[in-house]
Amino acid sequence: MIKTKMTELFGCKHPIMLAGMNWITTPKLVAAVCNAGGLGIFATARCTPEEARKNIREIKDLTDKPFGINQILMFGQIAKDTIQVAIEEKVPVINYTLGKPWFIDQVHAYGGKVLGTTATVKHAVKAAQLGCDAIVITGLEAAAHGEEATTLVLLPIVASKVGIPVISAGGYQNGGGLIAALALGASGISLGTRFAMTQESPVHDNFKQYCLKATENDTLRSDRFDGLPSRMLKTPVTERLAKSKFPLAEAMRGALQIKQMLNLNWGQFIGMSVQMMTAEESHPIWTQARQAASNLRALKGIYDGDMKEGIFIAGQVVGACEDLPTVQVLVDRIMAEAETFLDKANAMRK
Repeated sequence: MIKTKMTELFGCKHPIMLAGMNWITTPKLVAAVCNAGGLGIFATARCTPEEARKNIREIKDLTDKPFGINQILMFGQIAKDTIQVAIEEKVPVINYTLGKPWFIDQVHAYGGKVLGTTATVKHAVKAAQLGCDAIVITGLEAAAHGEEATTLVLLPIVASKVGIPVISAGGYQNGGGLIAALALGASGISLGTRFAMTQESPVHDNFKQYCLKATENDTLRSDRFDGLPSRMLKTPVTERLAKSKFPLAEAMRGALQIKQMLNLNWGQFIGMSVQMMTAEESHPIWTQARQAASNLRALKGIYDGDMKEGIFIAGQVVGACEDLPTVQVLVDRIMAEAETFLDKANAMRK
């Protein structure tokens, strides 16, 4: 058994975390990761505060192991309300991104932990200074949003500059990757694409099968998908979007659907947009509009399996995903591989 600062801090058996993927991290998938010994994270960005509460309670019904929620802080009042729900429900781990955590003392008061997700050395160091218990650092290889530095470069720099556990994200899917991350200073790894390719994942089988045929070169990184540099599975849809201009009509439809899904009135919706534009990691209104359009396409891809209009967020590691195991089988396999790699490394010593 491999024990690290991550397993000690969060009380999980293995140093493996489920990345908080919006639309994908259902209570079923989160609980499956927790029950397999990892740390499951539920993404709340798609939820109203009361929907977040319902999902948190469902996770509690499915597992007695520690779990967390992920919240994008730049969403303004709805983010504050959702964090408050998580605090009231005493969620063991509060994972945040894109903003400053105002709630650290409140979480610590009930024994919870705060985990900041970052993509640069600067933001990782700041998260540690603000009082976070641990940091997720995301490399270029990862799905969705990231900056320019690769995991191999980014991880050891961050690990050398912060005094708290570091969880590495971007490019992981097996035990060799776990041991490599630990050797570079991490206390654990975060998996997104690999857990999306499991039996418990809600991703439509059309995209799962497409991913099984993909190579490491079958992703695209562009700011045309949702206004920020992000990585998607390469399909005719994403190749077209990467060359497209601003999708005004589609962006407006997406924005209105997000307003409806989050049950916001116009004042709340405008307020959220202003908050996003004035946050430390601010995003202009056209970026927000692109993100709304991207959400529509993600829903079509993940739930409907629409290969003509839908998209799927995937990291470069998709090229190494060759099967669709259960979460338990995947976690057990990763840990067995990790032990084998450790034995091989020890055998090199004379």
